[in-house]
Amino acid sequence: MTGNTQDDTRDGGGEAEGTDTDGRDADEVTGTGPDAARPPEEAPPADPESDASGLGTGGERFGAEDIDLDDIVLDDPAEEPDEASRGLFDDLLEGEPIFENKEVLRPSYTPHKLPHREEQINNMATILVTALRGETPSNILIYGKTGTGKTASAKFVSEELETTSQKYEVPCEVRYINCEVTDTQYRVLAQLANKFIEKNEAVIDGKLDRLTDLREEAGELADPSEALADTEFDTVAGVEERIEELETDREEFEPAPMTGWPTDRVYQTFFDAVDYHERVVVIMLDEIDKLVEKSGDDTLYNLSRMNSELDNSRVSIMGISNDLKFTDFLDPRVKSSLGEEEIVFPPYDATQLRDILQQRAEVAFKGESLDDDVIPLCAAFAAQEHGDARRALDLLRTAGELAERDRTDIVNEEHVRKAQEKIELDRVVEVVRTLPTQSKLVLYAIILLESNGVHNINTGEVFNIYKRLCQEIDADVLTQRRVTDLISELDMLGIVNAVVVSKGRYGRTKEISLSVPIDETEAVLLSDSRIGEVEEAQPFVQARFDN
Repeated sequence: MTGNTQDDTRDGGGEAEGTDTDGRDADEVTGTGPDAARPPEEAPPADPESDASGLGTGGERFGAEDIDLDDIVLDDPAEEPDEASRGLFDDLLEGEPIFENKEVLRPSYTPHKLPHREEQINNMATILVTALRGETPSNILIYGKTGTGKTASAKFVSEELETTSQKYEVPCEVRYINCEVTDTQYRVLAQLANKFIEKNEAVIDGKLDRLTDLREEAGELADPSEALADTEFDTVAGVEERIEELETDREEFEPAPMTGWPTDRVYQTFFDAVDYHERVVVIMLDEIDKLVEKSGDDTLYNLSRMNSELDNSRVSIMGISNDLKFTDFLDPRVKSSLGEEEIVFPPYDATQLRDILQQRAEVAFKGESLDDDVIPLCAAFAAQEHGDARRALDLLRTAGELAERDRTDIVNEEHVRKAQEKIELDRVVEVVRTLPTQSKLVLYAIILLESNGVHNINTGEVFNIYKRLCQEIDADVLTQRRVTDLISELDMLGIVNAVVVSKGRYGRTKEISLSVPIDETEAVLLSDSRIGEVEEAQPFVQARFDN
């Protein structure tokens, strides 16, 4: 307290160091001078009023004339924070959100009702109902383009199947695998094995808990048989023996690593896990064509012949594919067993897409957040994309997000059009990013020509610059015929527009132009480490004049 008094004196009075505001030495104020040794009886009498209003301890007092409590201003905790104390997200949180539940607009959401897919859902249910009778359902192949409701319908039926199986106490399970991610036989088998091991361990743990309780209850009774009545056990020893068996079973389940084991061992681990107890299993392989494309049909062959070797379980396969022709690459035996039942999902039309969007929008958005023309416009854009409901939902969600960024409480037509542009650009970026290196070089050659004002670009001009680019990064140079094929592939992807034109006696050629934003596309190409090796591509454009 003494040190604080001296500091206050210096700061407040502006006097010379060591002198108080009333002319006394600082030593007098702090009690360190000669008067500090004065006996208590010689001290001046205390002023009750001064004591009442003073602040200090240990003999220090300030009168009311020094500090007035009424002048002290305390911080008000309820006061709004000033601009300097506002966080990054404060302004963003001030507006009312447009969304009530944005998740219902995402592909991962499975709705309780799927409009315009009643026929396909009923067909699946009719095939799978045999599982509820303990029989093996036929294998099912589901076809349809992206966004036609295949996966959502299959998941909906699967959830209903498992719910009904619990209701009737019939052991039935569905296991989902996304083959676009899990695209090798090893990984499919390992993932399935681990899922069934986890389920088996849960079943074993439940049984162990019940048996342990039974053993303790029997041990507390004078006549243990009373606790064992209405059970499968006659003695406590029988209970203990069963506990030991279950503990041994649990220890024998070894999860499969995602790499490192021989495939035969992974398959046997999966086989033992799925056959541990009686049940009907439906294995749902989404994007099954990706698995066949990457790893062949060995996985499907092994899964399709399992039932002849299983003792307790029965396995059915449900394959989902965007490619109607992928079965052409299957072994005839696999194709025959896998395609026992086929269900086709046709594209949605604009009216059906409006119904789907309306159903989701009622849950996704708050109040009257959508202009009347928003849903019809989203449906119209998606109908142009082969009736893609996923595209329609993405459009609606993105339009809502853009409206929130504009800090408006209404989604309008302009937000939908901006969302369409954004999604299309995102699609282009992803397609370009995943192109093979040779296709990227061809596309970069086209960009260089167009960015330098060259119009009516022909295949020969593209090929000349393509060769220079290959030399620059030490890449193999393909033939002009192969480059022409790559241009056709870029045309099919919607990245370029290639039109065959006649040059009379000079034959025919392709006139090529970009169909995508040039700056964004070039940026994606240059983000590739190999394409980025081209330090200065400008001189290559002169190659168009070479013979």
